[in-house]
Amino acid sequence: MSTTTIRLPKELKDKVARAAERAGKTPHGFIVEAIAEKTEFEERRAAFIETAEKRFAGIAASGKTVAWSEMRQYLERRTAGSAPTRPKPRRLAR
Repeated sequence: MSTTTIRLPKELKDKVARAAERAGKTPHGFIVEAIAEKTEFEERRAAFIETAEKRFAGIAASGKTVAWSEMRQYLERRTAGSAPTRPKPRRLAR
């Protein structure tokens, strides 16, 4: 484990102390957990954006996509337990 110094404004330090106490943690533990949560969030966000960009590149390359209304119906039916036919990709309207 390594050490990093973080300078917090007094108002934020006081808020952290109160929040940590309510959570039953030390201020240090609270800050470490908050940093870990934010880091995980940003990693998931970056992965989401990467996936979206790859999928959009596929749409742009093929020129085909599925209308949201059709995809939504398909997903609603699957969620309800049926086995609907997958919607067919169509050319994008230009």
